[in-house]
Amino acid sequence: MNILSQQQFYRNPLTTLEKGFSRSINAIEWKHTQVGLKGLGFNLSTAVKRKLSLGATILQNGGLEKVFKRNFQVRLGEMLVTASQCYLSTTAGPIAGLLFISSEKIAFLSERCIKLCSQNGQFVRAQYKVTIPLAKISEAIENKNITIPKEKYIEIVTVDNFDFWFLGFSNYRRTYKNLQREISESKISENCNVM
Repeated sequence: MNILSQQQFYRNPLTTLEKGFSRSINAIEWKHTQVGLKGLGFNLSTAVKRKLSLGATILQNGGLEKVFKRNFQVRLGEMLVTASQCYLSTTAGPIAGLLFISSEKIAFLSERCIKLCSQNGQFVRAQYKVTIPLAKISEAIENKNITIPKEKYIEIVTVDNFDFWFLGFSNYRRTYKNLQREISESKISENCNVM
């Protein structure tokens, strides 16, 4: 993929050399994610099996709200808005899990444990978790693969210019709408608190 096609792939044009480099790396990660999803056998039967397996796990743990509260620090008055099954794109490949959208933050929890190397060199297994406070989100960008428009993803950019890519949603439109609403409400309440 040449630089021109990378620039066309993204909704916003590249404006600085630093962003250009960042976007180039992200385009490589996106390509890796595409290969990773195909390598995982991402098809209807796999999606159905994942959905059933996750549903059983959620029932065993007492529902989505309890899974959210058990795995993430929840503030008084914080409400879970929605949870969506998706993939988080990483440099090591896509990680399947749940994206939680609450009134205070978005949080990702992997479905399975991953192997991590501890400080003493031993391998431990732990769930992959990402938490981003809504106040730290600069924007949520709706993107799609130009060559395959059905492949949509959400790019979340933080105020300190970190990118998080979520893809493979079962209901992309609903997730994006809820995310945009919560980010907007967070910014409105933040502005009210400043005044």
